[in-house]
Amino acid sequence: AAATQPKTDWHLKENAREHHTSKFSGDELIVRRGQAFTVTFNGTEEPEPNLIFIAETGPKPSKAAKTLATFGVSSTASTEGWSAVLQSSSSSSMSISISSPHNAVIGRYKLSVQSTARGSSSTANLGTFVLLFNPWSSGDDVFLPSKAECEEYVLEEFGIIFAGNKNHISGFGWNFGQFQEDILNICLSIMDRSLYYRQDPATDVSHRNDPKYLGRVLSAMVNANDDQGVVLGNWSGTYEGGKNPTSWTGSGEILQSWKKSGFKPVRYGQCWVFAAVLTTVLRCLGIPTRTITNFSSAHDADGNLRVDEFYDASGNHLEKGADSIWNFHVWNESWFTRSDLGPSYSGWQILDATPQEESGGIYQCGPASRNAIKEGEVDLEYDGPFVFAEVNADCMYWNLDSATGKKTLIYSKSTEIGASISTKAVGRDDRVDVTKDYKYEEGSKQERDTFKKARKKLGLEDKFDPTAPTPREIEQKPDISGKFKVAGSLEVGKDLNLLLVLENLQSEAKTVHVNMTAWSTLYTRRPIREIWKDSMSVTLSPKEEKQFPINIKYNEYQQQITIDKTIQVTAVCHVEHGIQVLVQRNIALDNPGIDVQVLGEAKVNKEVEVEVAFTNPIDAEVMNCVLQVEGCDLLTGILELRIPPLKAKETSSTKFKLIPSEAGTKHLLVNFSCDKFPDIKTFKVVNVIN
Repeated sequence: AAATQPKTDWHLKENAREHHTSKFSGDELIVRRGQAFTVTFNGTEEPEPNLIFIAETGPKPSKAAKTLATFGVSSTASTEGWSAVLQSSSSSSMSISISSPHNAVIGRYKLSVQSTARGSSSTANLGTFVLLFNPWSSGDDVFLPSKAECEEYVLEEFGIIFAGNKNHISGFGWNFGQFQEDILNICLSIMDRSLYYRQDPATDVSHRNDPKYLGRVLSAMVNANDDQGVVLGNWSGTYEGGKNPTSWTGSGEILQSWKKSGFKPVRYGQCWVFAAVLTTVLRCLGIPTRTITNFSSAHDADGNLRVDEFYDASGNHLEKGADSIWNFHVWNESWFTRSDLGPSYSGWQILDATPQEESGGIYQCGPASRNAIKEGEVDLEYDGPFVFAEVNADCMYWNLDSATGKKTLIYSKSTEIGASISTKAVGRDDRVDVTKDYKYEEGSKQERDTFKKARKKLGLEDKFDPTAPTPREIEQKPDISGKFKVAGSLEVGKDLNLLLVLENLQSEAKTVHVNMTAWSTLYTRRPIREIWKDSMSVTLSPKEEKQFPINIKYNEYQQQITIDKTIQVTAVCHVEHGIQVLVQRNIALDNPGIDVQVLGEAKVNKEVEVEVAFTNPIDAEVMNCVLQVEGCDLLTGILELRIPPLKAKETSSTKFKLIPSEAGTKHLLVNFSCDKFPDIKTFKVVNVIN
C-alpha cells in the first residue's frame, strides 16, 4: 500500500530536556544515543496493528553496517539494539518510547513505521531526527561521570584560550557557539565532505559510532589541507584576501562562512582557531572536548625528539631546518575510551587540527592517549611521536657560519619544552595547569627515563645520528652566563626597557663581544622584521655581574610589530678564548585595555545598555576603529560598530543595546581594532535574571 503521512508529535521540549539538547534551536528532534525518547503519531485506524519501526541513516542503509535497524514493539527496552515500547494508545494515536543502542551510529536518521493489519501493510514516514553521542550515559564510549564536566565540556558555549608565552601567560575569550542556528547541520556536512566519506560513503557512515574515528576524521576536516576543509592556515605575517587569525572571536562566524561560500576554506586561521573550531564541532556532536595550550611547544619535523635552532654570529635567528619552537601551541583533548589500546589508555585523548605534519598521508593528528604520552608509549596509535615531542623534545641551539656552513653547538637544554600546559577550569573563568598529566616533573629521574624509553621505542638510541652534538660538545661549560630581565611594563604603545645581565663565572677577568638583535616574530617565533641591533665589548672582572640597560622606543618597533605582538631579543656573546654564549628572550606585549560596563540590570527579553570605552595611549591619532561584539544568549550574530578616529590620548565611548534571551551567567566578547592596535580583546561576565 502507498505510504501515508501521519502527523508526528516529537515531544520536542520533554525529549530535549531529558537528553540535554534544549540549547539547540529549530524544530527537529535531537536526542542522544543509548537513551529512550518518546514519539506520538496517528493514522492507525486498526485497534491492534502489528508495527515495525525502521530507523536508517547514511546513503546506503544496511543492517550489516548498523546503519539500518528494524524493530517491533516489545514490553521492555532492549539493552542491545534498537527497541520500541508502547507508552499509551487511543483510537487515533499511539505514543511509543524508542531506545537506541549505546554504540549507535550518530547522525541524521529517517524514522518510518510499517503497520500490518488484516493481511495488508502500509509504510508511513514519521520524519527525521538527529542522534548524538551521550556523555551522560554509562554505556557510551564518551561517558563522563562528572555532571559538572559534562556541563563544561559539552554544553558550555564560552571558552578561554591561553596564549602569550611561558613567562607571561594571557587568555582571551572565545564563543564556541555549538548550539547556534544551523551549526549542527554544518557539523553533519563536515563529516559528509571528508576524504574518508568521498572514498567510501557507506563504510565511513558505519564508523560514525566511534569517537576515535570521528575525532581523527574531523581533525583533518577542520584544516583546509587535502580536503577543502573549514579553515585555511596562514603563518606568513600577511593576511590579504582574508581576516587575520587574531580577529575572530568565535567559531560560529567561521563555520557559517564556510557553508555560505559553498564550502570554500575560510581565510585565515592559526593554531587556536583550528582548536576552537574543532571544540565547537565535537561538543556539538556530544564528545566532551576542551582546548589545551602548551607553552614552548616543539614542532619536531624529523621525528628525532630534538629541535634545532640556528643563529648567526650577529645574533639573528635563522630560518633553517624544519624544526621550530612555538611560544605556544593550542590543541584539543577529547574524552573517550580506547577499546583499541585498553582501559589504562582511556580518558583524555589529544587531537590536533593544525596542519603541521602529515599522518597517514594527510594533515590529521590523533587521537593520542594522554596517558600513553606521559608514559612514553609513543608506539601506540595515533601520532604519539609528534605529540610526545611537542611537550618533551630536547632543544639544541647552534651557531651557523653561513659562509662555510659549519655549525657549532652553543648549548642544549632538556627542560625548555612543554611548560605551563593550560586549560580553562570547570565552571570558572580560571586557568588550570595540567602539565603533570603530560609528563613527570622536569629534571626528575622518571621524566628522563620516560624520554629514554620513547627514544628507544623510536629506534633513536642505537642509531648513529651525524647531526647530533657530540658528548664533548654537550659537556663543555661556558665561562659566563647571561639573561634578559624586563624592566618596566610590556605594553604596545610604550617603550620596551630591558636589562642584559652578564655574569663572569670564572676567577679571572673575561672580555666579551656582544652582538644583539631584536626581531618582531609570529607566535611561532618565526622572525618577520628586524627592529633593532647593537653591539658592544665588555670586560667582566672575576665573578663580576654587570647589567646593561636596553631601551627600544615605541616608534622604533611600531612599524615592525606583528599582530602577535611578539619580539625576540637575542645576544650572542663571543667570549675571548672561550665558547659562545647565547642569551635570548621571547617577549609578548600586552595591548592597552578596553573597559566594558553593563549599565543597569540584565533581564531576559529586556533591553540593557552596554558601554565600551577605549583610551588612545599614544601621541598620535589612531584610525580605522572597529568594535565587534558577540555572545551566546545575549545577542544574535555579531554586532559590528565603526568608531571615528581618536586623537592622541583621547577616549572614545560607544554604547549599544543587548536583549538577553536566557537567564544565567553569560559572557559578552568584545574585540576592538584600529590601525595601531589590532584586536584588543576582552570579555565581560553578564548575570542575566528572569
